[in-house]
Amino acid sequence: MRSRLWLAYSLILLFIGSLSGLAEDDLLIFAVVSEPPKDKSRVSVRASVNDVASDTKLIASDGIVNNLVWKKLEICHALRIEGVKTPDGYRVNSVKVIDAGMLPMTLQSFAGDCLIKKAIEIAPMVD
Repeated sequence: MRSRLWLAYSLILLFIGSLSGLAEDDLLIFAVVSEPPKDKSRVSVRASVNDVASDTKLIASDGIVNNLVWKKLEICHALRIEGVKTPDGYRVNSVKVIDAGMLPMTLQSFAGDCLIKKAIEIAPMVD
């Protein structure tokens, strides 16, 4: 009787543990827009998660597409994002534009280079 009770208890704990793995927590993602966004539902960025930078896509959820911050995205914008990892990139649940100085060190040089490149390309057009 005890062994059956122990077995049932173990199976319940195993089942609960497997369900908790399915519920994904939001990740804190810092990103810099790396290309001019053409399709606002998928934006190319250089992202940093847990101090590891990589080129990826941000996929806007339904609530984010209508967000004013998201509508005004341009190349070199620095972002603080909460979202979940998907096979295609990161699904965005919330987004804030931040100063590039608030980015983690893994993105600082990329953001600086992006801003310099943007200034060189746009400055001659001002005259």
